Amino acid sequence: MQKRIFLRSTALAALSLAATLASAQDNKFKIGLILPMTGPFASTGKQIEAAARLYMAQNGDTVAGKKVELIVKDDTSAPDVTKRIAQELVVNDKVNVLAGFGLTPLALATAPIATQSKTPLVVMAAATSSITQASPYIVRTSFTLPQAAVGIADWAPKNGIKKVVTLLSDYGPGIDAEKYFKDRFLFNGGQVIETLRVPMRNPDFAPFLQKVRDLKPDAMFVFVPSGAGAALMKQFAERGMDKAGIKLIGTGDVTDDDILNSMGDVALGVVTSHHYSASHNSPLNKKFVEAFQKANNGLRPNFMAVGGYDGMRVIYEAAKATKGGSGEALLEAMKGQIFESPRGPMFIDAQTRDVVHNIYIRKVEKVGGQLYNQEFDTIKDVKDPGKNK
Repeated sequence: MQKRIFLRSTALAALSLAATLASAQDNKFKIGLILPMTGPFASTGKQIEAAARLYMAQNGDTVAGKKVELIVKDDTSAPDVTKRIAQELVVNDKVNVLAGFGLTPLALATAPIATQSKTPLVVMAAATSSITQASPYIVRTSFTLPQAAVGIADWAPKNGIKKVVTLLSDYGPGIDAEKYFKDRFLFNGGQVIETLRVPMRNPDFAPFLQKVRDLKPDAMFVFVPSGAGAALMKQFAERGMDKAGIKLIGTGDVTDDDILNSMGDVALGVVTSHHYSASHNSPLNKKFVEAFQKANNGLRPNFMAVGGYDGMRVIYEAAKATKGGSGEALLEAMKGQIFESPRGPMFIDAQTRDVVHNIYIRKVEKVGGQLYNQEFDTIKDVKDPGKNK
């Protein structure tokens, strides 16, 4: 027991010392970017790394007179690996900031390290509401599932959708999406006749979709992680759900820009609510999409990319304000930032350290022979409903 306490104390001391030493790295400003670069969620890592490198290409690799070093590590979407890598980045590489985090369990696994070492941690992807409450050093530039879910829950009852079955991946964001969609949909007079949860890894949607078909709702509300929408849409079509008159609605993850074209025409007409579409009509977004595709062999940026791009902006601006600092000062400089993003206007709430931005209602349409999430309504300046208490 005493040995365990000693080892834990030694680890804490090492983390604290590493954070102190980070500020002594006078010539470098180090960003430890931890992402799933292999495995089922590799598309998330690819999008965020590409966006981070694009930001650096556009804004230079020096900030406050220091050379910016981007250290990219693959955590294979395994929380134990994420935690080990984060510890190594803090202790050995003496990074000024940790960033990335493709899934909620990966961010939560690293939260204690951020707290112990006083290292700011910028979440660029993970979307469970509670993440920013896991450490006072966490700042988020992605989105939260409650933000996305309430938008479609307001839209659906006004557009003839009264009875819904929810189908969600069974982990933090899915549970958030289910709760906040259901609460708002019921408040608006709708009826949720069944809630179904699918295993996150290696999901087989077929038996769940058959159950939905048997229940004959007006629509099925869906949340699946980024990249999983193609498999769902394929099985949705194979089971003739659309022909049975069952609409598909959800958060924007299901019609992820990265894979939308591969879904084919079955995706046409799907309505979702989300904070970013590659077709968002603004001069800044058009420049962003063009530059991203040029740098990445025509790859279309998705909402993961914009989370990474904006995360780099928050880090760079904080580094400028602190002259390449670290720890508490760097964290404070991230809070309250207000700026125009490719997604539209956004800011980091100084109290919650969470993102506030517009949520758009979108419909999948064909434009120039390609499928896009075309925005047709805007809910402005949406705070995380999970913290509006």
